[in-house]
Amino acid sequence: MQTTLKSELRFEGLGLHSGRLARMTIRPASAEHGIWFRRSDILVGDALVPARWDAVEPTALCTRLRNRAGVTVSTVEHVMAALAGTGIQNALIEIDGPEVPILDGSSAPFVQAILSRGVRRLHAPVRAFEVLREVRVETGAGWAMLSPDDRLRIAFEIDFEDAAIGAQALSLDMSNGTFVRELCDSRTFCRQADVDAMREQGLALGGTLENAVVVDGARVLSPGGLRHADEPVRHKMLDALGDLALAGAPILGRYTGHRAGHAMTNALLHRLFAETDAVRLVACDADTAARLPGVGAALAEISAVA
Repeated sequence: MQTTLKSELRFEGLGLHSGRLARMTIRPASAEHGIWFRRSDILVGDALVPARWDAVEPTALCTRLRNRAGVTVSTVEHVMAALAGTGIQNALIEIDGPEVPILDGSSAPFVQAILSRGVRRLHAPVRAFEVLREVRVETGAGWAMLSPDDRLRIAFEIDFEDAAIGAQALSLDMSNGTFVRELCDSRTFCRQADVDAMREQGLALGGTLENAVVVDGARVLSPGGLRHADEPVRHKMLDALGDLALAGAPILGRYTGHRAGHAMTNALLHRLFAETDAVRLVACDADTAARLPGVGAALAEISAVA
């Protein structure tokens, strides 16, 4: 069955790029509602923004959604990953500004709040997008691919010059609460040189050593170091789950990313849905539903990092 939250959740924090304080409330929603954002500061016109792949506006640093009236919500990937990773299909996210709060730079605060309050089942079947054949996109040195599988699997490879990151690779079956155990606490990361360059352009104004992993060559500048030895590649997988959640339903398929990012994952969804023989929407039987991300997720599995 489809799911929603048992009760509303409230968050407050700075936007990573804007540096603006944002207040956000995630509210339960009825079956077939899907995930929507509503800009509570927009008093005239259409304030509803769909959490959907075809509403993504190209940007290099995050995932930004735009509705037909031009209203935007940016940096949605971490909260979208949290909803997908806890199995939530229906929610209304109200926010009083243009950017989701970054909090600690991961999905853990969202996941902790969702699992603390609980998940409510709704009387409607769960549907998923089944990948029927391989689709691929590539740009420069990076590429991303979706291929058939009976569940969602994510595999990712990164390669950075900074010795603190270097080459990392990881592949995970996203069933049985894997996201909560393995990925949700992994923070966004960047190089100190990139931080300096972004701030010169008026970006990353809300970024600190507390809400991002900042590296400089072989050094990790953030207090406490890394939460995982391969935290950067885990965060890239977190981002990929959040961006794939914009499909509008869970995906049954294997996602493989090599030096991929938000724009490439969105381009992959555009390719998937443009090729009508590559995907179909299916009703999930009990066995399939049991393999979806979020099923079996437990609060105790993130207690050490939340």
